[in-house]
Amino acid sequence: MPHARSSLVRLLPVIAAAGIALAALLAAHAVGAAPLSSGGLAPGSNPSVLPGPVLIADRSNNRLVIVSPTGRIVWSFPRPGDLRPGQTFNVPDDAFFSPDGKDIVVTQEDDFVISVIDVAQHRIVYRYGRPGVYGSGPDRLWNPDDALMLPGNWILAADIKNCRILLIKLGAKRPSRIYGETTQACYHQPPGRWGSPNGAFPMRNGHFLVTEINGDWVDELTLQGKVVRSWHPPGFTYPSDTNEVRPGVYLSVDYTSPGGLEMFDRRGRVLWRYTPRGSDPPLDHPSLATPLPNGDVLMNDDRNDRVVVIDPRTNRVVWQYGHTGTPGRALGYLNNPDGLDLAPPHSLLVVHRATLGRP
Repeated sequence: MPHARSSLVRLLPVIAAAGIALAALLAAHAVGAAPLSSGGLAPGSNPSVLPGPVLIADRSNNRLVIVSPTGRIVWSFPRPGDLRPGQTFNVPDDAFFSPDGKDIVVTQEDDFVISVIDVAQHRIVYRYGRPGVYGSGPDRLWNPDDALMLPGNWILAADIKNCRILLIKLGAKRPSRIYGETTQACYHQPPGRWGSPNGAFPMRNGHFLVTEINGDWVDELTLQGKVVRSWHPPGFTYPSDTNEVRPGVYLSVDYTSPGGLEMFDRRGRVLWRYTPRGSDPPLDHPSLATPLPNGDVLMNDDRNDRVVVIDPRTNRVVWQYGHTGTPGRALGYLNNPDGLDLAPPHSLLVVHRATLGRP
């Protein structure tokens, strides 16, 4: 019990910082609360493998949903009336909570914008880029991916087809810093050039892991622009969104069909590779996987239209939301889900908040 109490004490500042947004989410998830909908899990799913609700960027349904471990939709965006006149919300491909839990930062890769959504207000409160218009000048992006809000209201994002990484101050219409040369000739020569960077994820030492599609590279980058090391995820043809499991151990997916999922070390040695067992189908263009506190892996399997939890000890799917290979919008269905995060206090940037690199 002393350990549980100390854990709660450590979480109190996080919960307080999240304010109304997190309180509303937890209230919706509480036992006895009225959900927006319920009962959407695949047969055999075990809700206990998740520490809390999951935020899903349901790309081809043009929406975000937060799904509880039991399959209830406890929050969604946009609802009717959430968008102001003239606003659109198309093809969200990645979404992450801010470090205080109040906002969700969304990349709409093929619509060329980054949007920040206030969770409690259900409103887009900031947008960088112009929907439907790509470019490289002020307030322009070309396939932005995996935008993260850092402490101090800074947004770090990979800008894939401009071959660069951007640091943007919330509210600004031009980047404060550009890592790499702005060009359409993407190849591996960091920090001056990047081979189509598709993610920059936090490490526990304050650095960030950048994944490069061209050449299959992973790079450790400081916010001062220094590349500490570069290495290959072993055996991948389209590495996506590499992130840290623990110091020296990394998790990545292969965005192909059949897709891959593996853990590896900084020498490029494979520590675990997912092999489907039984009736579990091959992965189809998975784009993001993240470790869970219990050792399992949460992953979106994009073109299988599902989000799953995989147990590395058994290589079995132990939780699933979405019908495999059947896109839809009704309860229990997804359509090309392309991004995910756990809800606070288990979200990526809340967990890393104490060690996040700061501009």
